[in-house]
Amino acid sequence: MIDDAEAREDPAGTGEVLIVTGMSGAGRSTVANALEDLDWYVVDNLPPQMLRPLLDLAGRLGGRLPRVAAVVDVRGRDLFAELPAEAQAIRDSSNLRVVFLDAADDVLVRRFEAVRRPHPLQGNGTIVDGIRRERGLLAPLRESADVIIDTSTFNVHQLANRVSDLFADAEAPAHVVTVQSFGFKYGVPPDADLVADMRFLPNPFWIDELRGQTGEDAEVSRYVLEQEGASEFLDAYAVALRPVLAGYQRENKRHSTVAVGCTGGKHRSVAMAVALADRLKDVPGVAVRVRHRDLGRE
Repeated sequence: MIDDAEAREDPAGTGEVLIVTGMSGAGRSTVANALEDLDWYVVDNLPPQMLRPLLDLAGRLGGRLPRVAAVVDVRGRDLFAELPAEAQAIRDSSNLRVVFLDAADDVLVRRFEAVRRPHPLQGNGTIVDGIRRERGLLAPLRESADVIIDTSTFNVHQLANRVSDLFADAEAPAHVVTVQSFGFKYGVPPDADLVADMRFLPNPFWIDELRGQTGEDAEVSRYVLEQEGASEFLDAYAVALRPVLAGYQRENKRHSTVAVGCTGGKHRSVAMAVALADRLKDVPGVAVRVRHRDLGRE
């Protein structure tokens, strides 16, 4: 057995299988969501008897499901008892790891009381009775687990970060930022995290030879970027965004949108979005994409 700090020995991300199990209330749903955000194919509350058929299907799909995670726990009732045998059978033919989530009893009690739900094994007893029954049932699985994560002191964001540390593709960026141009007359993008207004710059629309072009054309881009304040804004905004993007990574926010607007979304915002993206491309852990929402509208 290894703890979570030692878990990531094979970061290749090919043919990987995770079984996520552990104590009820220890964060299985958070882990499942975090794995989905990392592009794992996740199946929740899977009966142990369905593990091998699931992996057979993944194999027949020829690599289209290279990373599969199954959440298997006591919600499966009597079926759950077969998990150790099924897991051992799978180990012989695949790159399997068992992830066991745990937390202190008093923490689990508080979590169940907070959501006002019974423990799945408490029956006519108390939450503590259910926790004790579950600990006894899961003791062999905990002993044989490849990764044990104690979530007693974690909030949901910290747990998601730990999952990312352990199971993210080593080559995948920690954060993807989309720099999106838009036209204010069509409305601010509803999913924008940050909005910058380029209407402080002269509008190429009023220059006859530039009106029919866009900010992707060299002449328009050069005109916009040569205006007073344009370069100063780009440099200062790129510097200001660096700690923001670093903070997003610490908070496990994997995607963000920086919206750059002008009147119609055709000239100034397009040219400035492209230039801003170029200034952000070397931010550590960040992949930058450019999107022009309103380019082509009349």
